[in-house]
Order: sequence, then C-alpha cells, then structure tokens
Amino acid sequence: MITRLSHATFYVLDQDKALDFYVNKLGFEVKNDMKMDNGFRWLSVSPKEQPDMEIVLFRVGSDGMMAEEFVVHMRALLEKDMMGGGVFETKDIYATYEDLKSKGVEFTKLPTQEFYGTEALFKDGCGNWHSLTQR
Repeated sequence: MITRLSHATFYVLDQDKALDFYVNKLGFEVKNDMKMDNGFRWLSVSPKEQPDMEIVLFRVGSDGMMAEEFVVHMRALLEKDMMGGGVFETKDIYATYEDLKSKGVEFTKLPTQEFYGTEALFKDGCGNWHSLTQR
C-alpha cells in the first residue's frame, strides 16, 4: 500500500537559477545539494511547513543522464515556460501574492476566485508555471 509521496521532480535548465528562485523568492529550504560520483548534481528543496516533501530540481542537459531526444523536447518546453510544476497552497493568497510580487515573481494570472478556491498563476523563471491557491 502506498502511504505518501515523498519526492516530485521539476525539470529546469539552470539549477543555480532554480535554487535562487525556490529558496530566496519562495522561501523554501534546501534539503540536498550534492554531487554524485558521475558529476550529477542532486538538488532538492522543500516548503518550510512541509519538510518531508522534497522537490527535486532536475537539470535537463546533455550529460548522459537523459536521451538526447528527450533533452531536445524538454528544453523546447522549458524555454517556452510550458512545464506545469505544481499547486502551492497558502492561507492568505493576497498577502502571499503581494510578498512574492515584491520579490520579483512574475504572475500570469492575478488572484481570481475559482470553484476550488482563489488562484493565481506564476512562473519560476526556469520553464515551469505554478498555481498559488487558497482553498
């Protein structure tokens, strides 16, 4: 029986840029940042209030970790900000929206009432877009 999800992957083109965004703009904590024997960088972050959920910031590149055909397609999607990452919940969407906006986070949808709650959409600058939602 599966009991929980512990890791999810967000594909990025630049891990340093992603690290800066998720830590310095969203306020996440670094869980792991290490180089493996083959040079692969294992980088993961977590929301401070959800430390048991790790988001792996996985670099898309031609380093032998991915088939070249996959790299080409993923790079094209990321360069067009077409990868949907996740839904991040907040207790006060308007305060969080203003805080993130003041830190330079680019929003593509202002907080809007939807059937599931109030939602805003933002980009991470690394090819992913996310939902910020207050239920």
